[in-house]
Amino acid sequence: MGSLPNVVEDCFGLLKLYSDGSISRNPQVPCAAPLLDDDSVLYTDILFDSKQGLRLRLYRPSSTSVTNLPILFFFHGGGFCFGSFTFPLFHNLCIRLTTAFNAPDHRLAPEHRLPAALKWLKGQAVHENVENMDPWLTGVDFDRVFVLGDSSGGNLAHHLAVRFKAGSVELAPCENKEHPCEAFWNLEMYDRFWRLSIPVGSSLDDPVVNPFGPYSQSLAEVPMDPITVVVGGGEILRDRVEEYATKLKQVGKKVEFVEFEGQQHGFFTDHPFSQVAEKVMQLIANFILDNSN
Repeated sequence: MGSLPNVVEDCFGLLKLYSDGSISRNPQVPCAAPLLDDDSVLYTDILFDSKQGLRLRLYRPSSTSVTNLPILFFFHGGGFCFGSFTFPLFHNLCIRLTTAFNAPDHRLAPEHRLPAALKWLKGQAVHENVENMDPWLTGVDFDRVFVLGDSSGGNLAHHLAVRFKAGSVELAPCENKEHPCEAFWNLEMYDRFWRLSIPVGSSLDDPVVNPFGPYSQSLAEVPMDPITVVVGGGEILRDRVEEYATKLKQVGKKVEFVEFEGQQHGFFTDHPFSQVAEKVMQLIANFILDNSN
């Protein structure tokens, strides 16, 4: 009689990877919060890739008179391994942002190793026949597309920007060496999520992890649209985030680095109605206004 598989990786009890390659997930939603249902904002869930089971949630103002809306892709956090647009903290943030934002639900590692491409919006934009376009995108401006990522979602936003370059239907900010450990996060846990997310056999110099590493393409010749990088001053990876912004500036990219003193990881996602979150919302609004054609 063979022995039972043992736990190889344990991420807060939310995800366990076993020695036989099997995976278990805790169905309980962490960071529980009341789910906002604001009548001023409508939302719907869309299955845009039936083979992979990829879904996204679309948000837009309920007013039918609102047109020429910008599009914002929001990539939620969760170390690439857990999280969903159905989680109240991510849903509430999108409600808080109040305009027509697209919030994708990316595939989760380790079942799906990075990277994963999101081309659904591009397919919608190139529909010559309006009848083929999702009706929820009626009235949007495909020339004003922005990408926002929180935590691991910031990494996805960066790689989307590099892959599609300036002027395409996707573009980009942020990614979140060492400050004191936060109450929840520590360096060992970050490394664990990376091990579960990148291709088997890869190191932390994989281009997905380190965009300026020895195996990464030079970004000097990659045309990239303006980027705003936001970080909490109390984040454990605060210095790494600043280094990311600094290196982009050094290769000639237009980058704004904004630090919110004393704030920890996910501060505006966890508390979307706080005073500091209001400042982040205004920062995003100004960025969209300044970079709209």
